Amino acid sequence: MADIYVWLLSFFFIIALLILVVFQLMCLADLEFDYINPYDSSSRINKVVIPEFITQGVLCIFYLLTGHWIMSFFCVPYLYYNLRLYTQREHLVDVTEIFNQLPWEKKRRLFKLVYLISLLFLSIFWLIYSALEDHDS
Repeated sequence: MADIYVWLLSFFFIIALLILVVFQLMCLADLEFDYINPYDSSSRINKVVIPEFITQGVLCIFYLLTGHWIMSFFCVPYLYYNLRLYTQREHLVDVTEIFNQLPWEKKRRLFKLVYLISLLFLSIFWLIYSALEDHDS
């Protein structure tokens, strides 16, 4: 029964990450269509970058602590990518360069979105599998 709660909690972590990434994509789309100015867009994106990184780190540690090695293994590339961005100080969006970097920033967030959706499907699969396994015993 505890395994079901673990998968349910990981489901909510992944949903939170999806919300943060979609918010960043919406800000970039608003900037592309000239609904907001570059300063507002970059400040909105920069406010949620660190919470996204922290949530991803907590999710990876959560999988390690609960003994879900496969899911932890799947989280490591995203965690490494975030750590590399943070250590190279490329994690924040620059106001003056946002128009030049707009296609790259959108592509980066779209890759994150696809990655998180695949993690979400894996988490839902393991949640259902755990529920059915718990029901049988």
